[in-house]
Amino acid sequence: MKSTGQLIYIHPGPVRVWHWINAIGIILLILTGLQIRFAEIMHFFTLEEAIKVHNYIGFIVIGNFGLWIAYYFGTGKIKIYFPDIRSVIPNTMKQIKYYSLDMFKGEPNPHEMTPENKFNPLQQQAYLALMFILLPAQMVTGVLLWRVKEFEKYINMLGGIKIVDTIHVLLFFFFATFVFVHSYLATLGHTPSAHFKAMFTGYEEQH
Repeated sequence: MKSTGQLIYIHPGPVRVWHWINAIGIILLILTGLQIRFAEIMHFFTLEEAIKVHNYIGFIVIGNFGLWIAYYFGTGKIKIYFPDIRSVIPNTMKQIKYYSLDMFKGEPNPHEMTPENKFNPLQQQAYLALMFILLPAQMVTGVLLWRVKEFEKYINMLGGIKIVDTIHVLLFFFFATFVFVHSYLATLGHTPSAHFKAMFTGYEEQH
């Protein structure tokens, strides 16, 4: 994909800081989560150490999520996550066609990234579910499992410890898969490293 070389400022500093804290935090949560779940075959930490590190990092990610909420709602930029109802279906179909066919023929991306329209419709729908449903669900179940006795009342309201634990583990596997898929999709810029570079500098090259 050819770049015009024109740089546009897409990712403000607070978003980049939040993104990398979240990325490192989630990777560490996955690693310590694997250690906790498969303690008999993984020995990076003792089980007690893995649980302690997992809890500390979990609260860092929760605090980081609070900063994300404050920044996006405080600046009004939260609207970039919501697709335009009037055009979401045709634009979604165009984006699916691009990812499944046109991209491999070297045709341009139908979505033009701007600071006010950062995500394509597929990204908007995915991030809406991710940031408003899946990540909060993972954080809530994680906090409940952190203090099972103290939060027994709320755990029972959700169906019991097995239900809460199952939701947390299934979302754990979802986020482990998401890290790989997200990293692959980030290589689909005009060069494989373009989007990674932009998440450090804030600037994306137009193409």
